[in-house]
Amino acid sequence: MLQALIMLLLVAAGATALVVQGRYDARRTAEDRSLAVAEAFAHAPGTAVALRSAHPAAQLQPATEQVQKGSGVDFVSVLDRRGIRITDNDPTLIGTKAGGVGRAATGEMYTETFHGPPADAVRAVVPVTDPGRRVVGVVTAGIQYGNVGQVLDQQLPMLLGMAAGALLLATGGAALVSRRLLRQTHGLGPAEMTRMYEHHDAVLHAVREGVVIVDGDGCVVLANDEAHRLLGLPGDADRRHVRELGLGPVLTRLLLSGETATDQVVPAADRLLAVNTRPTAPYGGAKGLVATFRDTTELRALSGQAEVARSRLSFLYEAGVRIGTTLDVRRTAEELSEVVVPRVADFVTVELLDSVLRGQEPTSAVREMRRTALRASRGGHPLQPVGEVIRLLVADTPMAAALRRGKAVLVPDLHSAEDWRAQDPEGARRALDYGIHSLVTVPLRARGVVLGMANFWRGAGFPRFEEEDVAVAEELVARAAVAIDNARRYSREHALAVTLQRNLLPLGLPDQGALDVASRYLPAESGVGGDWFDVIPLPGFRVALVVGDIVGHGLQAAVTMGRLRTAVLNFSSLDLAPDELLGHLDEMVTRLDTQLDGPSATADDDRVPLTGATCLYAVYDPVGGHCTLSRAGHLAPAVVDPRGRVSFPDLPLSPPLGVGGHPFEAGELELPEGSRLVLFTDGLIENRGRDVDEGLAMLSSAIADADRTPEETCRVLVERMLPGHPSDDVALLVARTRLLDPACVATWDVPFDVEAVSRVRGEASRRLAGWGLEETAFGTELILSELLTNAIRYGAPPVRVRLLLGRTLVCEVADGSNTSPRLRRAASTDEGGRGLFLVSQFADMWGTRYAPRGKVIWAEQRLEGAPEPDPSALLEVLGI
Repeated sequence: MLQALIMLLLVAAGATALVVQGRYDARRTAEDRSLAVAEAFAHAPGTAVALRSAHPAAQLQPATEQVQKGSGVDFVSVLDRRGIRITDNDPTLIGTKAGGVGRAATGEMYTETFHGPPADAVRAVVPVTDPGRRVVGVVTAGIQYGNVGQVLDQQLPMLLGMAAGALLLATGGAALVSRRLLRQTHGLGPAEMTRMYEHHDAVLHAVREGVVIVDGDGCVVLANDEAHRLLGLPGDADRRHVRELGLGPVLTRLLLSGETATDQVVPAADRLLAVNTRPTAPYGGAKGLVATFRDTTELRALSGQAEVARSRLSFLYEAGVRIGTTLDVRRTAEELSEVVVPRVADFVTVELLDSVLRGQEPTSAVREMRRTALRASRGGHPLQPVGEVIRLLVADTPMAAALRRGKAVLVPDLHSAEDWRAQDPEGARRALDYGIHSLVTVPLRARGVVLGMANFWRGAGFPRFEEEDVAVAEELVARAAVAIDNARRYSREHALAVTLQRNLLPLGLPDQGALDVASRYLPAESGVGGDWFDVIPLPGFRVALVVGDIVGHGLQAAVTMGRLRTAVLNFSSLDLAPDELLGHLDEMVTRLDTQLDGPSATADDDRVPLTGATCLYAVYDPVGGHCTLSRAGHLAPAVVDPRGRVSFPDLPLSPPLGVGGHPFEAGELELPEGSRLVLFTDGLIENRGRDVDEGLAMLSSAIADADRTPEETCRVLVERMLPGHPSDDVALLVARTRLLDPACVATWDVPFDVEAVSRVRGEASRRLAGWGLEETAFGTELILSELLTNAIRYGAPPVRVRLLLGRTLVCEVADGSNTSPRLRRAASTDEGGRGLFLVSQFADMWGTRYAPRGKVIWAEQRLEGAPEPDPSALLEVLGI
């Protein structure tokens, strides 16, 4: 009867499932057909065109009726974007609004079961889009919900008949199976039942897991052979109470509690057992408990070893992360000591070679090292402090042995280590008295070279070092050695780069009287960059100020900066105008970059191109305070007048160096005495947190003080503009102007006539006397006479003479010719050619500079300690 009821329920459930599935399939078929019709009509070539025509209903209504008749759907409607029906199979619905199609107006296509007028239906809604993907209308097609169920109604009698047949077949089959099982079990004899019991008993005793069954009174019902072995049960354990078996309090409590336990580890004699207990009552048996036992002693030992190994690996990984976080040799040694104490040792000392500390290559003299790091778990230790020299004088100490073998040496008991005490008996005694008792010494080796050594010490409260500790110490020291060697190499390379850049920049500002100058150079985070500045004295007490910026950072940028600075120094010796000098510099940069990209360049060539470098070149003349400036892609300087007002003059801007194709222009400034000229690179005003305009405003606010000296201006700018380490190089040059006293300037316009030479010479002599320079009058008159005669004889008008008195005496003769005289040695038969030689003998320096119209020949004499001309050379030149 129960089987028949179960079959009835199964058949009823199956029939219900078939009905539900049929209804679902009918609805899905209706959705698919509706969607196919709606999509085909919406995507038809003429639908979108008809919707945009003047009479869409007239064009689409026939097509709508034709599609509805041939597609098997109940309705097809065309709607505009607002949902108003344009066509429909029911003419009375045309012009009415369809509900629930708002989603299609946004371009979404979907199917749904619609409930509402004119009828419930399964329908598909598809938007109609024009070529621009804009929705111009909507097409709906569907099947009324009553028609969807007709298919299912037609199939329902057949489904019910199949269910009834299945019920009869299942009921009959169950009856036949029941009768057969009853017939088979009814004839079971004692022999068959005995074999079945013996088989179950054999399986119970053959498994390698102890099994004990305890009844509700706490007596053992059954214990297999493995349980007897693991628990040491007596042979008559069956039917004895658990408390009588001497299993221990924990195991006895588990067997009597009736509670569930899973893999609870319990000690039993010399074993560790994993115990599982389950009550038997919930599984149809009498009240009691079944317990199983597994021997996990060896597994626990292996797990302990694995845990130790995992702990060591975790420690080594942590050490690898913490050691070598910086490229500093001393800090890396300290990180090693911080990792080791107190997890591995009580004390750690690290000694390094002095050459390693200086960033140099390690030497072979490893008998003397300097203690670089020391860490102790407690204070008052007897070990030598950081900074002291550690000398390995005895050849057979553990430290010397470790260095000789190239691997760690273990001294488990320092009390019996005679060789260790031989190095420093008194220090060894203090260490032993303090409680230090065990040592592992490991050489610091990287790439086959000894860098130093590390000593691990254990004191009171720590066990002795074992062989396993040696492996950990060697691994730690090996990682630290690589990090120290990397830091040493970086320190060496960085020191070389910084030294190179320091020597490429001006080592000091030259002595001159036209400007009071202060400067700053701050490298970027890399420590080496390409910004530079220069102060170059020029003839006539003039001074050239230069600031430049090379693209990029690092050693290559510094080398490129040195090349450009050298070129500027060389070009400035020609006394060129600022725009002409930048023009020559631009040509040189273009030529060098052409060579860089030429056929000789290789793929691994890491030289930095010069194109894109910027430069500002300014020449200040203290006679009148005139300043000429030219810039190639560089920021304009800031000018602070004597009253503290700041301005940024609008100077002509030319492209950066190497771009080519553009002439360089110069700007003119008139600077009153006491004005400050601030030249800088973009690193001063630009960074990640501010733009150029904001930086210029901050700079203007920082320098707007009339009383600050150039040195104070530099300090204030660095403090306010660069509070941290700059991300870009910064070159800063601040110059306060001075004017030459007009009383120290004498000028004469000379007629283009040789007879005027003697008159000008006499006036110059009187002016020198007025200056108190009678001692230099002879040489000055000779220089002036020769230069003025050459200008009148070989030059062109106008001719002008100027004497300037400052730290030296400068004589200048200007004329309108561009031809430059040159020094040569006249032959004995020549009538001329000796004038410039005489000038070179009486003047300390002389030369020619070109002006926009003509040239200026100048000669400079020292006022004190001027060398006397060589008489023999003069007599030889004069032919005497």
